[in-house]
Amino acid sequence: MKQSLKPVLPGFEHVKRFWDAGHQHVVAKVLPGEFYVSKHNELISTVLGSCIAACVYDDRLGIGGMNHFMLPMEKGADYSNAHSLNCRYGNWAMEFLINEVLKNGASRQNLKIKLFGGGKIIRSMTDIGLGNIRFASAYVKEEGLELVSHDVGGPWPRKVLFNPQTGKAQVKKLRDMHSDALEKREIRYLHDIEKQDSQTDIELF
Repeated sequence: MKQSLKPVLPGFEHVKRFWDAGHQHVVAKVLPGEFYVSKHNELISTVLGSCIAACVYDDRLGIGGMNHFMLPMEKGADYSNAHSLNCRYGNWAMEFLINEVLKNGASRQNLKIKLFGGGKIIRSMTDIGLGNIRFASAYVKEEGLELVSHDVGGPWPRKVLFNPQTGKAQVKKLRDMHSDALEKREIRYLHDIEKQDSQTDIELF
């Protein structure tokens, strides 16, 4: 039975949501540089190449979220001047996601983490995915968070579906996906990031 779209938590009105007949759930689609938090029985979806998605959730209280970041750290970050574009970087994406989950009622000691992505997709460049994996793993350890599971690395893209209420995650390795298309997308996204480092008024999406 088709569900109606329940209201999103404040601040997430821009995230695209739709009814997925195959999964019989409302799905919120997270793009690179975005994150989404929910208390509803819905799915959060993203497609990853070298990017990382962290799923953070409190399974006792049924709240959680997912981010999608491209690079580990923003150099020379000014923490007094944060804005939404910072979420393309792991340090910001993790802070924003965890803070939003806590703000909406989660308990820090109950937080669990699942990590996905970090594939070696861009053949002509250094292994961005490996850098993302190292950053995410170190972040979780330094913050004393519980890493429940992960599916990272390898030469393939992934599609991730995550239920923030239950913490259940499904991963599909897109072995048949045309890697050239994803590689071009990631290179284009990296160039956008470079431009935005000096011009933060340009919209990515």
